[in-house]
Amino acid sequence: MKYLEELNSAQRDAVQNTDGPMMVIAGAGSGKTRVLTYRIAHLINLKVDPFNILALTFTNKAAKEMKARIGRIVGDSEARNIWMGTFHSIFARILRIESDKLNYPSNFTIYDTQDSKSLLKSIIKEMKLDEKVYKPGVVYGRISSAKNNLISYKAYADNSELINEDKISGRPHISVIYQAYVMRCFRSGAMDFDDLLFNTNVLLRDYPDTLLKYQHKFRYVLVDEYQDTNFAQYLIVKKLAAVHENVCVVGDDAQSIYSFRGANIQNILNFKKDYPDFRMFKLEQNYRSTQVIVKAANSIISKNKDQIQKSVWTENPDGLKIKVHCSMTDNDEGYFVAQQIFDIKNNSQAHNEDFAILYRTNAQSRSFEEALRKLNLPYKIYGGLSFYQRKEIKDLLAYYRLTANPNDEEALKRVINYPARGIGKTTLEKLVVTASEHEVSLWEVINEPGRYPAGFNKGTQAKLDNFAIKIKSFATQLNTESAYDLGQSIAYESGIMHELHADKSPEGVSRYDNLQELLAGMKEFSEQEDPQDPDKVNTLSDFLIDVALLTDADKDDGDDDKITLMTIHGAKGLEFPYVNIVGLEENLFPSQMALNSRSELEEERRLFYVALTRAEKQATLSYALTRFKWGDLIQCEPSRFIEDIEEQFLEMPEQKATKRSNSGFNFEQERKNFMRSGGSSSKSSSAFKKKTNLKKITSTPGNDPDFSASDVSELQVGMQVKHQRFGKGKVLKIEGEPPNKKATVFFPATGQKQLLLKFAKLQILN
Repeated sequence: MKYLEELNSAQRDAVQNTDGPMMVIAGAGSGKTRVLTYRIAHLINLKVDPFNILALTFTNKAAKEMKARIGRIVGDSEARNIWMGTFHSIFARILRIESDKLNYPSNFTIYDTQDSKSLLKSIIKEMKLDEKVYKPGVVYGRISSAKNNLISYKAYADNSELINEDKISGRPHISVIYQAYVMRCFRSGAMDFDDLLFNTNVLLRDYPDTLLKYQHKFRYVLVDEYQDTNFAQYLIVKKLAAVHENVCVVGDDAQSIYSFRGANIQNILNFKKDYPDFRMFKLEQNYRSTQVIVKAANSIISKNKDQIQKSVWTENPDGLKIKVHCSMTDNDEGYFVAQQIFDIKNNSQAHNEDFAILYRTNAQSRSFEEALRKLNLPYKIYGGLSFYQRKEIKDLLAYYRLTANPNDEEALKRVINYPARGIGKTTLEKLVVTASEHEVSLWEVINEPGRYPAGFNKGTQAKLDNFAIKIKSFATQLNTESAYDLGQSIAYESGIMHELHADKSPEGVSRYDNLQELLAGMKEFSEQEDPQDPDKVNTLSDFLIDVALLTDADKDDGDDDKITLMTIHGAKGLEFPYVNIVGLEENLFPSQMALNSRSELEEERRLFYVALTRAEKQATLSYALTRFKWGDLIQCEPSRFIEDIEEQFLEMPEQKATKRSNSGFNFEQERKNFMRSGGSSSKSSSAFKKKTNLKKITSTPGNDPDFSASDVSELQVGMQVKHQRFGKGKVLKIEGEPPNKKATVFFPATGQKQLLLKFAKLQILN
């Protein structure tokens, strides 16, 4: 067992503890993936059947890499037999096996977020609700949150607290939309991502024999990134591990940053309550970062109260101090970061891929993109439009989905008239109405016009018949042809390839090339061999399952040598030699929305900890004194998180920022210091002075002779308003009932205010 010699003592102890409940607390850069993979390999070497091992990860990419590592130790044939993958991919696999119990077809479609929002938009329109109030994204988020907490549409409708929250937010019909959405997905033979967890819980709850079957099958359960699990995931793991209790969870409470997705840090903090006899192992040696970065990160996270105590350390060199930079404007900040990257590249022979710019929100990328372009520095924005979300790819995939599952409503609506075949909007609306009246799918209305008459003339019915015949002809080859062979036939026979090939514009050529790239990927997929069944044909249905479960983190565009721009949430699990953490200002990072409670602020601090621990060699923190927000220039204050770092680890700017005090940040003094030192560049400071009036920036909004108050009875969250004293602001929250209705409004100039609407005089700006 030479592989055990590659581990340090703490890692080896965790790997060799094979039985009983255990928790591995893995500090940043401490080699947790190695522990997880070596532990699985060790179990197999101890004669545990890999079919009895369940390993749950958060990305398919991580699962693939771990399997490859395990394969190098125990052999690829054994490694392939492990049930390893994301929560969603593993439970989609189980749901396909057990689909009949829930009355779903085994080839059910998996709706991505775009599909779900499109369906919700249709439902909201059909219910004649205001789409500006019932925004599909907002409604989807509400339904998603309910499902992740295992609240069905029936339970939602019976929950007075949830219903009251919807009324206060001005959306009293969400429970009705939720029910309609569930019914439409079911009729379409479709599950969304949240359903994969929700329905697995239903399966294990309502079918004890099925639960027992998988409890005995999975003798060993391992979970990566346990701090990021939500309630639905937590409950599945607890149920499956209940018989053998050989459950190993790996994670770091200090890196729990996904509460907005439903992740619950209490799952890892309360592990000992579920398993009183558990064993804890701590991986505290950091192999990634310099001593300065590790110690600075420790000083940050020590400010949090809710945590499992650990002391991360490293044997790496001390390294450079963390540079803190102050810029006058957000544009100046962009120029500074770009110039620093340019200088380090030239002086240290570094590659573009060695650099990351991390920000709190996607909207911050603009100034950095502009600055990088001016210096001819190539970059990529992580979290942009996925290959599989491009229109031409979604169109062809819709044909594939419809071939595998004709009841898929969203796929059918997407391609019923693409390429154009004379089936217009009016025809589709009639189909939707008829399907709704009979509570059947659109496909059933098209396929059985005698049973579900929609009143079409002969010409329209003939076009619908021809469309149905085409889809049926594709479906006859579903189980006999490989994914590539059938996929290529559909691409050409549907007319999509011809349509795009005829478009000789640069965009048309690019779209055509993208479809060729998709087909190339299908060919590679089709040629993969199943070690358990070498003669098995990888079908189009298999390919669709694979594609539906890809996450953003699984993308590999082959464009490696570029500077990475991404949100800090997206950077989780990654590492870079040089990291720039930007926009470190109060109300931006930490976010204004996270200052309502200690738990929210602590999550923001964990987010900062994650950002800093991405850096291997050098980290730079930057902030601006002024920033454009909602079209207005606002003054900014350095983030409290900079002060969380012990001063010995920082290289502060010459114009050292005034320390925060009870009286607040002295902007005027900071501005004077900045101007006295010349700012981030004399050129940009001079340009700034010409473009704006600093006195205006620092003044408090006063009386406006043209101000007139609006009727606030229709005030909604998200609206921009103006107050005669506080200036322009944005409505964050509305609560209570008239006459005691209150609004929480964020004013950039003066902060967050709670106003009693019957007294507050607000002018609605949009």
